[in-house]
Amino acid sequence: MAAETRERIMDGTHRTLCDRGYASLTMQDIADECDCSTSLLHYHFDTKEDLLVELLAHLLDRFEERVSSAGPEAPRDQLVDLVDLFLFGDERSLEEHRAFHTALLELRAQAPHNEAFRDQLAENDARVHATVAAVIERGIDDGSFRNVDAARTAAHLLAAIQGARIRWVTLGDDAAPRTVREALVEDVIDGWLTVR
Repeated sequence: MAAETRERIMDGTHRTLCDRGYASLTMQDIADECDCSTSLLHYHFDTKEDLLVELLAHLLDRFEERVSSAGPEAPRDQLVDLVDLFLFGDERSLEEHRAFHTALLELRAQAPHNEAFRDQLAENDARVHATVAAVIERGIDDGSFRNVDAARTAAHLLAAIQGARIRWVTLGDDAAPRTVREALVEDVIDGWLTVR
């Protein structure tokens, strides 16, 4: 598939998933958003699930490109930037970020029953975890962070972030992301992890 076509399909799928949610999403909805035919979508993806698995992989690639292009930062600053990215998003509005995490939660809810979703979500989680752990390792190596178990600390940070996002999208707890951000930065990153 041509890169331009793939990008158009991925962007259209992302927008449509966020607008409609998983349950009511159809290949026709995606085709309409992408201004293409359903036959083009089915040529490249057998099912809606195949397309959504590809979207999850695509979003992971975008995340990794963003992190790698950020340039060298102090590990503490990079870790705070990642917390902010995970909780508040990037250039999207806060409502678009909420819609994305609502859709992602819907896909996660399908994972116990859908092996393809489960496998791709596990891959995404593992690579995000590895990215956060690598930042912590870099901070340990340069002496700016205490000598901690980087994998366990990354798991702690990500679990708190995930919990805040779930409270935000399922309970409408608009304060959860900000509260968790403050606790992670002030208490965990600056208060415990960073060497003073």
